[in-house]
Amino acid sequence: MRYFLPFILFILPLCLGLPAAQAEKPEPLKSLRAQAVPLESARDLDPLLRLAKDRSLVLLGEASHGTSEFYTWRADISRRLIEEEGYRFIAVEGDWASLYRLNLYVRGLGAEGESARGIMEGFSRWPIWMWANEETAALIKWLREYNAERPAAEQVGFYGIDVYGPETSLAKVRSLVERKGADLAEEVAASYACLQPYAEDFSLYARAVAQGGRSCEGEARRVVALLREARSDLAQEDRAGYFNLKQNALVVKNAERHYRAMPLRGDQSWNHRVDHFYLTVERLLAHYGAGAQGIVWAHNTHIGDARATAMAAQGQRNIGQIARRQLGEEKVLAVGFGTHRGEVMAGLSWGAEPQVMRVPPAREGSFEDLLHRTEVAQLLLIFDDPEDFPALLEPLGHRAIGVVYDPRRERVANYVPSLVPLRYDAFIYLEETRALRPIP
Repeated sequence: MRYFLPFILFILPLCLGLPAAQAEKPEPLKSLRAQAVPLESARDLDPLLRLAKDRSLVLLGEASHGTSEFYTWRADISRRLIEEEGYRFIAVEGDWASLYRLNLYVRGLGAEGESARGIMEGFSRWPIWMWANEETAALIKWLREYNAERPAAEQVGFYGIDVYGPETSLAKVRSLVERKGADLAEEVAASYACLQPYAEDFSLYARAVAQGGRSCEGEARRVVALLREARSDLAQEDRAGYFNLKQNALVVKNAERHYRAMPLRGDQSWNHRVDHFYLTVERLLAHYGAGAQGIVWAHNTHIGDARATAMAAQGQRNIGQIARRQLGEEKVLAVGFGTHRGEVMAGLSWGAEPQVMRVPPAREGSFEDLLHRTEVAQLLLIFDDPEDFPALLEPLGHRAIGVVYDPRRERVANYVPSLVPLRYDAFIYLEETRALRPIP
């Protein structure tokens, strides 16, 4: 069925304007109940673990950035992948520079007396709750304990893949190169002089360029080129340190492109950010060596193949689509997550005070509504053959909640038309969920 994806995607935009089907296909609920694997504990994830055995990447999604159970179930899956299948890193939708401190911590390389909670309390970029929460702290504690019993070459890393946080990355590059020699430090400083006026807030750069100001694209690229030219010396001295240094420079370069495209209409800004996601994951796979396997945590809109959604008609791609294309479908396992109702941590606007909000019951006719009507409170669906799920092979609204959320507008603003069995390889449904617990 997956080989017919291009044809289905050709007709998908024609279908997206149709109202949700009122009449059900023959016995869809009976079929879904028969396919569903009830979930009560991490041991019930065995079918998913079997699918993950020979994959290069397991992509674990979320329908919101503020739901506790999405984090805890992803942690359960990640622990089993690490312990049983030897996966080497977890890469999450977060800032590289900030989360690199957690990477050092889980590998026992942080500052003396440092703690996971202390590191998280230092996070300052909104939305802070995404990674400064009790659920992530529990995972970080487990990773540190797991790594403590293993040599450095076998330890598991924890990284951020986002293009955000360029202000911190710019400062980190300048700080790190100062230790590598005066000549390199001077060249980097000269190149970054163009961006220095925006070193506290790159959104000001986006505004300045939109108003006719100078682009710093060439200068941001120049720093990456300088580090590439110095690779033989820098990497020989400290391979992991060079990897971190160059990644921070790549964050600055790709953030410059992302922010510069923000004022423009269209999909460029979204796609630049997505390309950075995949570039970072690709670099991590290469860094860990031949045969390395990694885990990615990101929103469903990033990990579920965009070609099976309305995003494709808007010209948007995502990491799920790119990974399948670059690595092959058989090497990527994309797992979506969803809920019918509950609570979520979010803000009413960008930068607003986070609050616990009610998530209303899923919209009638949506994918989540269909799963609710199976009366299986927690379940796993495996989409080995999409043709086994005829009720899902038509565009269904699929809930997506961001860091900005207004429950009053949910029914018109938070559903992405999707061909679910083509968007994901598997899906975990949780009937009722709770909000994340932020670090006090």
